[in-house]
Amino acid sequence: MIALIQRVNRARINIDKHMHAEINHGILAFIGIEKTDTEKAADKLLDKILAYRVFADSAGRINLNLKDVTGDLMLVSQFTLVADTNSGLRPSFSSAMELGLAKEIYHKMVESAKSKHAVVHSGIFAADMTVELENDGPVTFILSN
Repeated sequence: MIALIQRVNRARINIDKHMHAEINHGILAFIGIEKTDTEKAADKLLDKILAYRVFADSAGRINLNLKDVTGDLMLVSQFTLVADTNSGLRPSFSSAMELGLAKEIYHKMVESAKSKHAVVHSGIFAADMTVELENDGPVTFILSN
């Protein structure tokens, strides 16, 4: 399981040209689910996202996590994160989890996030979405289990 997290000033998901979800200062996390991933792996990655220190403290050092700054969280499923790009000019998605199972894991991750954090929004699994964001820094990290 892979998460690409970005510290954002704001982020918004649009579906069919309508605003679906929006957050302010916080983390936008794109989530890629591989064949071998489990609900336990998703929960472990979620805990890492919530605890990962990406925000500056009073001394300007990146020392604070999402809870420390009372930031918002947005989770977006993105199967292209698990693409194999090592050969050729076309990505292979053979390592991506089957759609139905990935959807189940993603939904459980979102529900778990809502039980662990105050402000959580998400995209719709497998929907054609546009994601608008203002990256703060820019600060972007790739996390995996």
